[in-house]
Amino acid sequence: MTHYVGILDGADNVWGVRVPDLPGCHGGGASPEEAIADTTSAVREWIEARATKHLPLPATRTVAQLLLQDELDTAAGESAVMIPVLIYSGRPVRANLSLDAGLLAAIDEEAGRRGLTRSAFIASAAREKIEGHR
Repeated sequence: MTHYVGILDGADNVWGVRVPDLPGCHGGGASPEEAIADTTSAVREWIEARATKHLPLPATRTVAQLLLQDELDTAAGESAVMIPVLIYSGRPVRANLSLDAGLLAAIDEEAGRRGLTRSAFIASAAREKIEGHR
């Protein structure tokens, strides 16, 4: 899975993340976690928009490269965060999973309560875990 480095800064209840390798791509929130989650969605949208135009994705730089190129100012309190790139193909694939029977029963019960299929519930939970949503 590809990750881009995001630059997190802020204080109190105003936080932002910019992604230097994706011009104009940024997110924000009332906490670092919210800002990172918002940026994860922004990165996916940025990349999907680029893909519809059949344009290549920018190369990812490492934290060390960003430091050397003065893109990250740790003295000012900025920190690097990894932003995962999860692109949906729109093509479902059948998968065989082994789960504890009690866990599967709990999944089915919760999926039913939410009006979801087992597959939709598991996919949603996996997306939330990968993208760092709470």
